[in-house]
Amino acid sequence: MHVDLLPDIILGSIFSYLSLQDLRSSSLVCKRWYSLLNDEDNDVWRLHCIRKLAEEVLSSDLLSSTPTYKAKLKAFYHAWNPEDCSRNIYIKPNGFTIHRNPVAQSTDAVRGKIGFSHGRHAWEVMWEGPLGTVAVVGIATKEASLQTHGYIALLGSDDQSWGWNLVDNHLLHNGDSQGNYPMLNNAPKYQVGERIRVILDCDDNTLAFERNYEFLGVAFRGLPEKLLYPSVSAVYGHTEVSMVYLGPPLDG
Repeated sequence: MHVDLLPDIILGSIFSYLSLQDLRSSSLVCKRWYSLLNDEDNDVWRLHCIRKLAEEVLSSDLLSSTPTYKAKLKAFYHAWNPEDCSRNIYIKPNGFTIHRNPVAQSTDAVRGKIGFSHGRHAWEVMWEGPLGTVAVVGIATKEASLQTHGYIALLGSDDQSWGWNLVDNHLLHNGDSQGNYPMLNNAPKYQVGERIRVILDCDDNTLAFERNYEFLGVAFRGLPEKLLYPSVSAVYGHTEVSMVYLGPPLDG
């Protein structure tokens, strides 16, 4: 039987065994294949998710902000990088959550798998354990340090990282406080479990944050035109932090 005569369900099953690169190429073959692969919630992406993602994460609400199977798969490929973190941090089996081991007098950081230098990108960060004295969320280049002695705001301690310390609501870069954030009187402190949305605009060279879907304003301007990675740094033993990539932010 010619491939053009195969029903969608059979064609979709075949596509589910192809690599992502092959799927991109397949979507350019004809309108029918493009239409099939452009459906982000069909069996092609569902089967890819089942093979790549842990069952526990698919059945949890961690990926509730990624409405389709393709979006969940994209989030997985953008998640924390187990090869790019402090030795005191490991990635849990769900693939999206870091666990910091209880090591005294150490501050530890992690970067995402993929950095950005073009376009607009958003991801959510959820701190699922105690913050301790310092808990920073933001971005870093590949040159930023991932571990240091003592309890400090590691993310934002040099000119290669930019961070928001959730404990005292200070912005940090190059070892200095860049002021309070958000710029509100008596701004509420972060509550464990809240979703922080990080918005990186590489076209406008800005970094901003949302909390509980409320836009808090631009935090940093004049970011360099180089690869910038999602990052956090933590000091508290057994604390856990999840990160879910969302794609381009929705305006308004």
